Amino acid sequence: MKVLVVDDDAINRLILQKLFEKENNTVKTAQNGCEAMQLLNDESDFNIVITDIMMPEMDGIQLLAEIKLNDKISRIPIIGFTAGDIDYFRQISTIAFDRLLPKPMDFYELYDIAHGFVNKSLN
Repeated sequence: MKVLVVDDDAINRLILQKLFEKENNTVKTAQNGCEAMQLLNDESDFNIVITDIMMPEMDGIQLLAEIKLNDKISRIPIIGFTAGDIDYFRQISTIAFDRLLPKPMDFYELYDIAHGFVNKSLN
């Protein structure tokens, strides 16, 4: 599975990267939505995107819209996570995340959720 992890928090990026790599997945990371879109435009074969919501330059809501409105990459499942108010982010987002999770989160649960989405999309 090829995973794109997007978070402005270097510690979260590192934890998620190591967790997925431990299971022999390919992981790329980005610090914000702009960097993520550059990666997605260069490499459209990601199986899943895991993104923080609150980030500088381009936040997770904007990233979600950019991905879902781009025919080349719109089918990639997107898991969002935030320390903010999940209900608020659901209300302001015109496009729904495939899953939206609160921080702090159980990283192993996040791995299981991501793996489930990828298995479902491959079958």
